[in-house]
Amino acid sequence: MTGRSLEPEISALVQRVAATVPTLLANGAEGEVDRRIPEPSLRALIDSGAFRTSVPTRFGGFAGSSRAGIAVAREIGRGDGGAAWVFGIYDSGAWVTALLPLRAQEEVWGESPDTLVSIVLATTSKAVKVEGGYRVTGKWNYGTGSQHASWSLLGVPLEDEQGNVIDGGLALIPAADLSSEETWFVAGMKSTGSDTQVADDVFVPDYRILPLSPALEGEYPGRGVNPELSYRTPFVPSLVLKLVGPHLGMGRTVLDLVIAKASTKSIAYTSYDRQADSVSFQLAIARAALLLETAELFLGSLADQLQTEAEAGVYRPYAERIHVRAGVGWAVESVTQEIDTLLSAHGSGAFADVNAIQRFWRDQATAARHAHSLPSMGYEVYGKVLLGLVDEARAVLPAV
Repeated sequence: MTGRSLEPEISALVQRVAATVPTLLANGAEGEVDRRIPEPSLRALIDSGAFRTSVPTRFGGFAGSSRAGIAVAREIGRGDGGAAWVFGIYDSGAWVTALLPLRAQEEVWGESPDTLVSIVLATTSKAVKVEGGYRVTGKWNYGTGSQHASWSLLGVPLEDEQGNVIDGGLALIPAADLSSEETWFVAGMKSTGSDTQVADDVFVPDYRILPLSPALEGEYPGRGVNPELSYRTPFVPSLVLKLVGPHLGMGRTVLDLVIAKASTKSIAYTSYDRQADSVSFQLAIARAALLLETAELFLGSLADQLQTEAEAGVYRPYAERIHVRAGVGWAVESVTQEIDTLLSAHGSGAFADVNAIQRFWRDQATAARHAHSLPSMGYEVYGKVLLGLVDEARAVLPAV
């Protein structure tokens, strides 16, 4: 990506993460079988400092910008899409934790900046208001990364003392207070280990609760605790951008793998002994490369806009936040089209179990259906905004 330059410490971090790619590639198939990130891959990423990307500097982290998160996730995605997605979730968890009061942050990172926090936004639970906090019971599907996390941020409906739901929220709960159910049996992103998390009447103190309605407008419980600009960007756009880097990395590796084979792989039932000599193959490669390049450039531009606005003390209004939502969907759709084009160009061999291309294809195709980046909904609400139908857009997608 071009645009803003990464800070020197982030550039060095990206280089360390890039050095883990061979390890991630070598362990990718094992992660699928075990339905979790293999320990050698996880250890390599921890040792690189990757999971410190959005941890505040006061705890030894990098307090990285949206562009930093994309760059790190992209490098991880070059080696393992599942590991990159888990990173995106941990990076989101770290960023949200940094928005909580200092007491909560100290509980998480007081002993190590490498403490991992998973996050599930869905409020599939019950939170009863009691003195000093809430008692939480519920189940949360798609607990990505929860197998390795020491803490989880989990969606809860916030009630008043009369039992009326007044807002949604995120409750920071230690893993020791949670159990899990094995439910993650899927076609792609197998290694994310996104099993169901379970809480049974767990007490969560008020200082470990983040109310969502104020957060959507930039009012965070720990606002000002960490002075870095990365904690002043808009809530949902910041989280959405943390899940796009894996797509860019997977798209890059598929392109590299297909090009690498083009000089030795023939096109069956034609006179071409080398795919690289075929004009139709050349056209496909060019189209795929440009789809990926434009997705990278556009996402970099969106990330830079958020950083520039934070520097100016501007919190992006609803209609402009919708633009990020739609833009992320467009970029993810572009990567999906890029990979589909490359698989058709490469041929049926791409679908062999021993070919890493099919794993990257399945992982990206699964991730592309995540609700936060699903293109159709982003296009719909952005279209409403462009037509001046902002109230209608809010009715369809209020949490942006």
